[in-house]
Amino acid sequence: MATALVTTLVCVGVSLLFLLFAGYKENDSVMAHAIQAWDRVVPLIREGPLPKMLPDDSVKDIQVVNAQGKVEAATPELTGKGPIATFHADKANVRAERVLCPPQGLSGCSTVLAFKVYQPGGFWVLYLATPVVAWYGSGHAVILAVVVSLLVIAVITGWTFRDLTNALVPVNAIRSRMAEITATGLDRRVPVPKKYEEIRLLAETVNATLDRLETAYQQLRRFTQDASHDLRTPITAMRAQLEEALMHPDHTDWPAMSNEVLAGVERLQAIVTDLLTLARLDARAPLDRSPTDLGALVGGELKRRGCRRQVVHDLEREVFVDCDRLRVTRVLGNLLDNAERHAASRITVVVRRDGPTAIMEVIDDGAGIAPEHREIVFDRFTRLDASRARDAGGTGLGLAIAREIAEAHGGTLTIEDSERGARFVLRMPAVPKGEMVFANR
Repeated sequence: MATALVTTLVCVGVSLLFLLFAGYKENDSVMAHAIQAWDRVVPLIREGPLPKMLPDDSVKDIQVVNAQGKVEAATPELTGKGPIATFHADKANVRAERVLCPPQGLSGCSTVLAFKVYQPGGFWVLYLATPVVAWYGSGHAVILAVVVSLLVIAVITGWTFRDLTNALVPVNAIRSRMAEITATGLDRRVPVPKKYEEIRLLAETVNATLDRLETAYQQLRRFTQDASHDLRTPITAMRAQLEEALMHPDHTDWPAMSNEVLAGVERLQAIVTDLLTLARLDARAPLDRSPTDLGALVGGELKRRGCRRQVVHDLEREVFVDCDRLRVTRVLGNLLDNAERHAASRITVVVRRDGPTAIMEVIDDGAGIAPEHREIVFDRFTRLDASRARDAGGTGLGLAIAREIAEAHGGTLTIEDSERGARFVLRMPAVPKGEMVFANR
């Protein structure tokens, strides 16, 4: 409809221009015939004798009126009739033109041209009556403009309708397939057309989005299953202990049983706390950033924290980062917790600067992590073999939380090669010293 409307407007504009041009050409043709008749009759007037009846080759209505206002000659249709007009050109001009409706002796409107022809006894007037030319020329021009416009509108509209129909076929196929995709059918993909590059790119983008959605959904399902298992395990254990204690109250060591139940509650609390932390990180909660000396922050946390293993540190000072101090402290705590569970005897903590990057390393001397497992350990509730499996005090979410915090700061948390044990490396953008001086001022 829009194409038809635009095409119609364009055709109307072009047709108007064409009709104006046709009218101009028609009027020009009439004037040319009048000039031809003038060229033919004027020599007859001047040379004489003037015949009473003039030929009507190009103009049918011609009269020659003498200085006394008497008709000296005329074409057959005006023979025996009086002058068709009484006006003539002024002194400064030879020709005058008026539209008379009708001229004397004629019917209908005509354009009358009056030419002055100077003779010894005074000027004579040559009158030529020509049809009035409409602004659009003739009816044939109007018919031609209408027919051509309708043909162009029909062709362009039909062509556009065909192309749009063909283009919408893959769009409708994509829409139908998208309507069929549900949570139980995320493996389905929309068809990718071979033609129409824009629609092909749209289909490929939709399929890529569905790939990411399916991956995220599978991760969510695994996360939900693992979370429900980790929550159900301590709950089941506490329920069994309480039921057994109630069944045999006289044979129950109530203080020991209470301590066991309390340990289960603490584990549940740790899991829920970590789940809430991940939920806030997933929601992209804003960071409370401030310029911080990373070496000083790590050193203070190591002094405050008591570790079961020997901790060796090499902390470079004035390594400034723009960070949320509490969350970076959480990263360090989670890495130290992980290192304590798997270190044989010693943990090494390093803070250094490498160009525009601030680096913190936590290294243990345990069994290490195989290269193929170095990304898996950052998944939520991931379990590896017994050498790196979390103990009863872990929630399985610490490394996932640490990586989320690192990425929220525009950094990375990876596991890199080391001579022995696991080497966790946190990289964050460092604040240039010049900017720190300016900030302090």
